[in-house]
Amino acid sequence: MSSELYAVADFCLIPVGTGNTSVAEEVAECQRVLSASGLEYKMHGYGTNIEGPWSKVMTAIHDCHQAVHSKGAARVATDIRIGTRTDREIQPGKGNEHKVTRVQEILAKDSEQ
Repeated sequence: MSSELYAVADFCLIPVGTGNTSVAEEVAECQRVLSASGLEYKMHGYGTNIEGPWSKVMTAIHDCHQAVHSKGAARVATDIRIGTRTDREIQPGKGNEHKVTRVQEILAKDSEQ
């Protein structure tokens, strides 16, 4: 097992002080950063799932902060949830997908009954 933890995270970046009620421009800038990071990520209505080595996930979130500040946000707040496992290997890029698939498999059994 690698010495670095594999992180499966969800974060919601909140720009403050932009003078605009919409955060779409800032979120788009963060998505550009994530695209360049090489990490697996997926935006959803209230944040983004991202996964990879712990240090790279943290660097990507840091870089999103920098990019959003560069767009003029005076403050940036971020809520982050991070999960790690040591009981088994997580196939890179499949952490979130596996979690969703597992629940879907359980629900599919409900319809078989």
